Amino acid sequence: MIVTDDNPRSEDPAAIRAAVREGALGVPEAARAEVREFADRAEAIADAVRWAEPGDMVLVAGKGHEIGQEINGVKHPFDDREVLAAAIDAVGRSDEGQVR
Repeated sequence: MIVTDDNPRSEDPAAIRAAVREGALGVPEAARAEVREFADRAEAIADAVRWAEPGDMVLVAGKGHEIGQEINGVKHPFDDREVLAAAIDAVGRSDEGQVR
C-alpha cells in the first residue's frame, strides 16, 4: 500500500498521510502489505508501477476523473490517468495492462 497526497487543500498533507499510515499500520502485520509513503503523488504512482510484478494490479484511488490537485488554495494540473500511463511506459510495460 502506498500513501500519498490527494487534495490537501489548506490542511497539512504530512499530517493527513501520517493518519492514513497509522490506520494502515493498525491492521495486524500478517494481514497487511508493506506500507510506503510519498508526499509527491507522481512519485508514488511511479513507485507503485516499478514495485508491481507481472500479474499484480496497481489501483490508483482518490482523485478519479479530477485533473488538478489543490494545495494551499492553488490548483495544480494533475491527472492520475496521464501520470499512470507515463509511469507504465517508463518501465516498458505498456503491453501488460490498461489505464482506465
